[in-house]
Amino acid sequence: MAPLAEELTVYFYAILFTRYPEVRSLFPDNLDVQRDRLLRGLLRIVDLVDDPANLVQFCNRLGRDHRKFGALAAHYPAVGACLLDSLARYAGPAWNQQVADAWSRAYGAVAELMCQGADHDALLGPAVRLAEIVRHVDHGHGIAEITVRPDTPYPYIAGQYASVETPWQPKAWRYFSIAHAPRPDTTLTFNVRAVHGGQVSPSLVYKAKPGDVLRLGPAQGDMILNPASTNDVVCLAGGTGLAPIRALVEQAARSGIQRSVSVFVGARTAPELYGLDDMLRMSQRHHWLSVRAAVSHQHIPGLEGALPQVLREFGPWHHHDAYVSGPVDMVTASCYALRRSGVPSHLIRHDPFDVPALDAPLLPGNVPAHPAASP
Repeated sequence: MAPLAEELTVYFYAILFTRYPEVRSLFPDNLDVQRDRLLRGLLRIVDLVDDPANLVQFCNRLGRDHRKFGALAAHYPAVGACLLDSLARYAGPAWNQQVADAWSRAYGAVAELMCQGADHDALLGPAVRLAEIVRHVDHGHGIAEITVRPDTPYPYIAGQYASVETPWQPKAWRYFSIAHAPRPDTTLTFNVRAVHGGQVSPSLVYKAKPGDVLRLGPAQGDMILNPASTNDVVCLAGGTGLAPIRALVEQAARSGIQRSVSVFVGARTAPELYGLDDMLRMSQRHHWLSVRAAVSHQHIPGLEGALPQVLREFGPWHHHDAYVSGPVDMVTASCYALRRSGVPSHLIRHDPFDVPALDAPLLPGNVPAHPAASP
């Protein structure tokens, strides 16, 4: 069905809105991103079918995340019926009663797990929090630092990200890592890069100003420090992917960490090494922290090359907990480089910048896209 994936998703939403027009208001006007997420969600479920623990976690997370859309338990049967009809239409002769029964049972299990995740999350707080922008700093190169104050305290763990909706693109949610550990004043700071042709990030970088109000969905992500581990730590950050890495370093400093932390920051050019100066100042205050920077498309004194290449010049890393954040291609290549250097996959954690669980690439080689968080 892969060659027909785009047609399948277009057909699915067409029959869903025709049969159940009341659900159209839950979706953004532009469905391009939504269609891609539907397909990736199906691929993720198939990919995790032999990994029950991560499958349960993934479905629970989806249920929590769908609360912000206004999804209700009553919507799931409608979606399931349209999904199975779409699969049957495009699978051709591969579709038979046995396959139909398997997908029906699978969807029922997924829907139940999503509902459980949503119900549990409803006990913890609201599906959406309002957050007023209190500071907006333009750092050039299409990057802005945006600080907001939620109307109620926003619970999260250092290293996690939040889903954000702007007033300029209703129902178009995007994901941004929180650039620090929890603060006493409950404010949150995001580092946002304007994506060319993006629906949300350009407005946040070029249009947003203090006083504007955003909406925040629940915090997500497993790229958090494991307090039970005694391993040293290696972190790789590409571009604005430095945000969650900085948060992890702040959290490590607060916890009185007794392990060494090696941070590699990469960018295409030196001017794009956003936040490096702050990290270098942190390394001067903490003897356990080392920070190195590298650029891949400019000849300057210091390290040159992509982060996976630079990583090989140091180490060894096989006894380290690894954390990776940045563009999807960089995260994927870095994970392979870490694996090749001897780091077990269960010690590699990453949440690709601006890429939630549903959008993360399916990585071959048993490198889980979102490893389960340790207690």
